[in-house]
Amino acid sequence: MSQPYDAILIVGFGGPESRDDVMPFLRNVTRGRNIPDERLLEVAEHYYHFGGVSPINAQVRELIAALKPELALRGIHVPIYWGNRNWYPLLPDTLQQMTADGVGRALAVLHAAYSSYSSCRQYQENIEAARQAAGENAPQIDKVRAYFNQPGFISANAARLREALAELSPEQRDRVQVAYTAHSIPLRMADQCDYAKQLSEVGRLVSEAVGIPESRWKLVYQSRSGRPQDPWLEPDICDHLETLKASGQEVVAIAPIGFLSDHIEVLFDLDDEARHKADELGMTLVRAKTVGTHPDFVGALVELIAARFNGTAAPICGLLAARPDTCPVGCCPSGMPAGGRPMPTSSRE
Repeated sequence: MSQPYDAILIVGFGGPESRDDVMPFLRNVTRGRNIPDERLLEVAEHYYHFGGVSPINAQVRELIAALKPELALRGIHVPIYWGNRNWYPLLPDTLQQMTADGVGRALAVLHAAYSSYSSCRQYQENIEAARQAAGENAPQIDKVRAYFNQPGFISANAARLREALAELSPEQRDRVQVAYTAHSIPLRMADQCDYAKQLSEVGRLVSEAVGIPESRWKLVYQSRSGRPQDPWLEPDICDHLETLKASGQEVVAIAPIGFLSDHIEVLFDLDDEARHKADELGMTLVRAKTVGTHPDFVGALVELIAARFNGTAAPICGLLAARPDTCPVGCCPSGMPAGGRPMPTSSRE
């Protein structure tokens, strides 16, 4: 029996892989927004702090390498292509290659688990623009749904949190406060999608799996960018640490459930800024890893892909329904005026 797709396409954000890449990468991220180089140079320091190399591209390569044998075990033997929004391999180049290779229909997997303009709709716009540039023979591209409530995604995040909590003493674990973090977005954008609702559900499910009572966890945000006068999702992680300290709490675990890999935003915002704040406040802080290539997360993606290849339903968990395989027209709008989309401070996954 023929398969409905003859390729898989991994779609990511991209990141620089040398110091010389940093400014061209940031200009790609902010193209069309008239951001002055002076501001970009401030953001570039986040990358220079880590040698100018974002780990995100290497981590996507690792994810693709992990997916291939697991898909083969399901009888799925198709090539996996990879294209990024902002750095090489760029999505238009990848679509040109897929077209040249004769790919007729591909299934896209976005390197982002939640529904919002930045993490879903914008990627679909990028895919369509790349298809148009590739010409009339460009492949049709479907995508897997947002997978925040796939059981493997939840169990992988729970496993990462358990690993972090194991660094604490039993007494500290009994009173630890868990801060689940995600990239903040403008309220005008958040009000038109289920991003915050989905993050809260993941926090609830992970807490339930690990045994953290509701009184000891909170969803907070990081990586705010854009104009100071525009309201964004809050509280910020560093502000939350100050609130915890003021209420007498001194042990915190940060779990970056909004991200899939330990890229620059996670490293800079959490391992640098948040840890510095915790040290300043005299707090004990541990940080969970992102799901990365945890076997449960890889398995969740394989389940989603196999379901589309086989015409079956992939499992979900929790109280929220599965997102549709085909997004409704107009879902997850940016909520921002033309030219007013936010500038990520480093690399929005």
